Amino acid sequence: MLTKEKREFIEFMQSADVLRFGEFKTKSGRLSPYFVNTGNYKTGAQISQLGKYYAACVKATLGDDFDAMFGPAYKGIPLATAAAGSLFDMYGIDKPYFFNRKESKDHGEGGSLVGYKPKDGDKIIIIEDVITAGTAVRETIPVLKAAADVQVKDLFISVNRSEVGQDGKRTAVQEIYDEFGITVHALITVYDILEYLKEIPEYSSHVAAMEAYIEQYCVK
Repeated sequence: MLTKEKREFIEFMQSADVLRFGEFKTKSGRLSPYFVNTGNYKTGAQISQLGKYYAACVKATLGDDFDAMFGPAYKGIPLATAAAGSLFDMYGIDKPYFFNRKESKDHGEGGSLVGYKPKDGDKIIIIEDVITAGTAVRETIPVLKAAADVQVKDLFISVNRSEVGQDGKRTAVQEIYDEFGITVHALITVYDILEYLKEIPEYSSHVAAMEAYIEQYCVK
């Protein structure tokens, strides 16, 4: 069901040119009729609002039952930072955050992580943008596990594309849960986007392409 909050988030992404319609090649190599590029957030107002959406989802899902937030490089870095700030501003939940470098630093303190230093037993949540094939998550887990014996049970994303993963049967989200025990929480799904398009006359030309793509690649 397309709630008021989901509709607002879709329109927010469009206003920032983050959600676009056309023909795009995704990281998985598929030609998609829509694309989500969180790299297009570029103003203080946008990142502030985005942090509020993530913070509300984290609060509703977990409350304060976690130890730190991790933002995978590169796009997860501002997302985790904004979410951490909004969690404190909106709910008084003050949690540390950290992120990784693509290349380990070989001077100073060294290492690949910046910010909070995870400890054994920590409950870490991951803040990301989207999941298509789950590649980024599979790259992230070894980074976290190399730092400490942490627990990673929850991942928060903007959009669940609901697409089949590596085995061609389960969605990438289902594969991530089966492989790592991580539950993915999305602000919206591809089905929400399709429902939104059907409501707006000027987007009627995109509906058929979205339906065809969903039929070919997506699983509810």
